[in-house]
Amino acid sequence: MAIDKPPGLLVHRTGLDAGETRFAMQLLRDQLGRHVWPVHRLDKGTSGVLLFALDADTARLMGQAFEQGHGLHKTYQAVVRGWPADAGEIDHPLRRLPDDSRDAHGQRELVQTAHTRYRTMARFTLPIPQDPHPGTRLARVALQPLTGRRHQLRRHMKHIAHPIVGDATHGKGPLNRDVAAHLGLQRLWLHATDCA
Repeated sequence: MAIDKPPGLLVHRTGLDAGETRFAMQLLRDQLGRHVWPVHRLDKGTSGVLLFALDADTARLMGQAFEQGHGLHKTYQAVVRGWPADAGEIDHPLRRLPDDSRDAHGQRELVQTAHTRYRTMARFTLPIPQDPHPGTRLARVALQPLTGRRHQLRRHMKHIAHPIVGDATHGKGPLNRDVAAHLGLQRLWLHATDCA
């Protein structure tokens, strides 16, 4: 099953956001009248295509295929600060986050390889002054994670100095506030467009 997850909806219940009462997994279970298993995850702030399997074995197999890059890939679009190069690949290892889970053997690899491909789709300027410039340069980029690390796209775009607009953890607070005020909408500008 594929759903279009709105921003602000958690995939499943988690201790990281204990006060939340709505979850994509539970909403889909209630709608279908049967159990579903997430094939992959999207951050709470990320919108877009989210896949669920109708049995645990399929979820496990599809999850492994995503992780290992065996024929399944995710594509995202994001709005980022600045004007990145036309295209590129980010090869930058990422440190595990403190609350990341351990592998099947109870081990935690502290630093993991991480690769992301990007392509700049459009460049534009919003009339938001950024000293000394009269406007704010932004770009719409297509992102393809070649590995599946937590917050990989957000962390990789920060690494190349083009953070995703609206990212409260890895972005730029003043820019996020200025864009939200200008547009009248505060959100993480990251959207999963494709799982193929």
